[in-house]
Amino acid sequence: MRTLGRTGRKVSVIGLGAWQLGEAWGTVTAQDAHEVLDAAVATGVTMIDTADAYGDGRSERFIGELLARSAGRDLFVATKMGRRVEQRPENYNADNFRAWTDRSRSYLGVDSLDLVQLHCPPSPVYADDAVFDALDGLVAAGAIRAYGVSVETCAEALAAIRRPGVATVQIILNCFRQKPLDEVLPAATEAGVGIIARVPLASGLLSGKYDETTTFDADDHRTFNRHGESFDVGETFAGVPFEVGLAAVRELAPLVPDSMSMSQFALRWILDQPGVTTVIPGARNAEQARANAAAAEVPSLSTEQIDGVRDVSDRQIRPHVHDRW
Repeated sequence: MRTLGRTGRKVSVIGLGAWQLGEAWGTVTAQDAHEVLDAAVATGVTMIDTADAYGDGRSERFIGELLARSAGRDLFVATKMGRRVEQRPENYNADNFRAWTDRSRSYLGVDSLDLVQLHCPPSPVYADDAVFDALDGLVAAGAIRAYGVSVETCAEALAAIRRPGVATVQIILNCFRQKPLDEVLPAATEAGVGIIARVPLASGLLSGKYDETTTFDADDHRTFNRHGESFDVGETFAGVPFEVGLAAVRELAPLVPDSMSMSQFALRWILDQPGVTTVIPGARNAEQARANAAAAEVPSLSTEQIDGVRDVSDRQIRPHVHDRW
């Protein structure tokens, strides 16, 4: 457990990303969704991340049902808002915020949302004082307890961290996307802002289970967004070309001890970075949820392993991603 920035709440270092329970990862049935959530909670996961856009509320509704049957558990639900409308800065306004948070409160079955994050908004939003005044107003009204941002770029993260009311920043951070280590994590630590690491397994690349013959369903973003056709390509394989990622994972494999899986190694790498509060891998079945949660218990990586990851990333991955985000 670690304290999640300015929320003041302690959350599990391994959380659960619930995008898969809504859409864009192939078919996940209602039964699968419930089993994933129950398995995660049973292992000690308390941090669950979702968004109003995931299946147009499908993910939030599953989590609301979890909360209803988990009375007494200290669960923390972070949701996001803003991606169900055209991405224009003027759509990020107080009236929309009230409507969006009311909808999420209804779906989750709560009076006050633990954490609401702006969902990768247009870059000009970060400079708009009215946006953050509106968010402060939601806190004052009791509709939300805290707010944060989910960002695409390190520059956006740094702009958000400078806002005194921002409690958390969610950013892509994994063995392939290491740029946040340079400035974002130190700035967040100094400001007391929590860091939520997303896309921790690079859409499954860092599970070590894929090869050149692997295919994905047509309704899986790893098929339809491989080149950024539907949203930022950084959300799919962390922006790394698939074949490049496969080659890099093969180089990483000798660093992984027999006592852990490649996925657990990749999650542990993130947890070992100073400034990270929690990491939110997704899961499409209960077995994946339990295996991910177990990464919280594996030993920290050695200096040699950390250096090895950096070497592979610098040589194989950095030219493809470092200057883009």
